[in-house]
Amino acid sequence: MTWAQDQRNVAGAGRARVRSWLLGGMIVVGFGLAAVMLAAYYGATLGLVTTLLALVLAAIPLGIVIPTFLWLDRFEAEPTRYLVVAFLWGALVAALLAGIFNTGANIAFQSATGATDAAMAATAVFSAPLVEEFCKGLLVVLVLLFRRREFDGIIDGMVYAGIVAAGFAFTENIQYLGMAYSQGGDQALTGTFISRCLFTPFAHPLFTVLTGIGVGIAATTRSRVLKVLAPLCGYLLAAMSHAVWNLGAVTGGAGLLTVYVVVELPVFIAFVAFVVWARRREGRLIGRFLSPYADAGWLSPNEVRMLSTMAGRRSARVWARSVGGRRALRSMRQFQDCASELALLRARMQHSAGDDQALTTERQLLDSLSAGRRELLGVY
Repeated sequence: MTWAQDQRNVAGAGRARVRSWLLGGMIVVGFGLAAVMLAAYYGATLGLVTTLLALVLAAIPLGIVIPTFLWLDRFEAEPTRYLVVAFLWGALVAALLAGIFNTGANIAFQSATGATDAAMAATAVFSAPLVEEFCKGLLVVLVLLFRRREFDGIIDGMVYAGIVAAGFAFTENIQYLGMAYSQGGDQALTGTFISRCLFTPFAHPLFTVLTGIGVGIAATTRSRVLKVLAPLCGYLLAAMSHAVWNLGAVTGGAGLLTVYVVVELPVFIAFVAFVVWARRREGRLIGRFLSPYADAGWLSPNEVRMLSTMAGRRSARVWARSVGGRRALRSMRQFQDCASELALLRARMQHSAGDDQALTTERQLLDSLSAGRRELLGVY
């Protein structure tokens, strides 16, 4: 490498760091402004004490929803900072934008009908599903467009969609719980908490996951038509299922119970079954696309078998911890993550969905894989 080339590489790395800092600053400022606006709104409409009470209760279902999507993401975990951004996008940006647009739609419906209740019902059934699912799904599309290397397929689409929706539901629950307490006291608060936080914590994630599946299909297909139609169809299905759920909520009583039993419960069961299938499918894909690397000597057949099942991965981590402590455990996790990323990159390349840097990335991952093995071998 010449001195001039070295200087250009250094300059390029410097510009990349500047862009990264600028983007990070813009994200922090944007989230901060959204948080201030939402805090001001809730403080003005609900009061500080009620808002804090609602916030604590709204956080409880997160302990159910977020671990579910993290479990789904175990084979090739997404960077924590991206998942945090996804949650904050849902809780702050998507919630704020949806609130603004839905308020405008409610005003328009009220002007047209002259009836407050009818306007609220129309907003819930027609405006809210389209607006909210667009605002939530937009983050999944942005990750695909601007962080393509971190987006490997359907599971990634589901994970980002689920985390975004969990953040959105968290903020929305603050509003509903706070309003219930302000208007009906402890009894109304308890009823709202049970219905929204205990019975239907997966409502918003179930809707938005449909968009995530569509974006995941777009990430792995070679068809230009599917790259457009899959996310669009996923979004429309998400909005439609959201509208059906809101229609049941608007009718209340028997209508809500019917929608819950006939629609929500079967959809949730189907979602669980699909999640289990998708995770097993990803394990099989990892085994299939790592096999050529074993044939070439980069991995052993035993390592491929270990990497293609969660049980094998857990056993390997237990072994690493027992022989080398935390350092070896960390190295094993990095080795497993690197191998998963390599396999899913190879899958994209085979389907002609890899980017121009795929070969370079492949080589970097192979080097990291070899370095990880050397580090593991050095602990015993």
